Amino acid sequence: MVKVHLTPLFLLTILSGVELLRPKVLYVREGEMVVLHCHLEADDSGLFWTIPSGQRMNQTSDTSTSADQSQMSVLIHGQSLVVLQTSMSHHGNYSCSLGNASSQIWFRLTVYTAQSSEYKEKNQYPATCFTQEPCTLYCPAANIPCTNISGISSRGITWSKEGETSLSQSHFPSVQQNDSGVYTCNRSYTYKGQTYYKTFAVVLNVQTNEQLGESMILSPKQNQEFQVDLGSTVVIDCKAVVTSEADEVFWLSGTSFVEKDDSLPVFYNYSWEQGAKDIETTASLIFKKVSEDDLLRNYTCKLQSDHQSSTFVTIVLTPKARDLSVIICIVGIIVVVLVASAVFKFRIDLALFLRDTLGCYGTPPDGKKYDACLMFYKSSSGVELGKADRKWLEGVLEERFGYSLCLLSENFSEDNGMEV
Repeated sequence: MVKVHLTPLFLLTILSGVELLRPKVLYVREGEMVVLHCHLEADDSGLFWTIPSGQRMNQTSDTSTSADQSQMSVLIHGQSLVVLQTSMSHHGNYSCSLGNASSQIWFRLTVYTAQSSEYKEKNQYPATCFTQEPCTLYCPAANIPCTNISGISSRGITWSKEGETSLSQSHFPSVQQNDSGVYTCNRSYTYKGQTYYKTFAVVLNVQTNEQLGESMILSPKQNQEFQVDLGSTVVIDCKAVVTSEADEVFWLSGTSFVEKDDSLPVFYNYSWEQGAKDIETTASLIFKKVSEDDLLRNYTCKLQSDHQSSTFVTIVLTPKARDLSVIICIVGIIVVVLVASAVFKFRIDLALFLRDTLGCYGTPPDGKKYDACLMFYKSSSGVELGKADRKWLEGVLEERFGYSLCLLSENFSEDNGMEV
């Protein structure tokens, strides 16, 4: 089973105030041409490239026409860096940036040998046709020069089938099952009298009409809710099975198409996996940083087919609710603190209320009921409460505050130095 990722996932990070993207990974076979396209809003003269050797160059600098650059087979035009004929020395990291380095895009170029089986797997593109129907193979256009690059001209496309020596056709008026197989398309270009090329492998799977099944979206479900945090990075996968290469799976924001441009705040990428009878696809909707506006929009995954009605699945984005248990715990702690403070502050009033309401009295061994005891100490300075003062204090405590006083005697005791 072959798995091909057409568009890698780019996640936004912030480092030292410079906006960076996860490197775009490109695969190329040794000896072939490859193009790195930089999508930054800048004049061509203000755009700089850094290559694996550490050399920094742009379109107008002297290094762009130096002998070293010619030996590296590197050509800069506009926002594109073209490696005319890759070698293992081109393997490594590339970057394009503005002159003030305020924004930067990274690329990781992986160069494989001509015999590499891993490259063959990464460079395959599926195509499905049905017997006795017209079928046209299309040569991919990924990482190839634009037609407006000065000095580079296209010589067209040639096709060949694996296992056959003669050139093959790309259009079948009535395709048959024995036409299935791996086809190689060769895009060739000329630059300063030299010919350069880029090849792609197209895997044709010819099926009978009886094998034609139903394309469908597997996930997410209609009106499925996704709880998200504002400011977070979110990826929502739309998984589907399709029975024809012409079937498309993509995302809509309201009635507008979501772009594949990873420089946008919201974009999507696409991958597929060839199965025995159908193709498993994934269209990933990516939010770099979820905003409040994103919560107000409807996002729909659409499967568009040429042999059945289109299907739609609309999702709902909602902000994550705070954990209810945490809220209850916080409220409970606050309530306990407030109650404890109130009990401590009004403990005497609470004790009197319970005594008067519920009859909560203390009962000493002598059978008398009281809740306070008055003790008067003799003062050595001669200043002490008189009998009238003591009677007034007893009256205030008993009549005004409701205390039951313990008054064992009205005489002064010489033994214990107190009068009660």
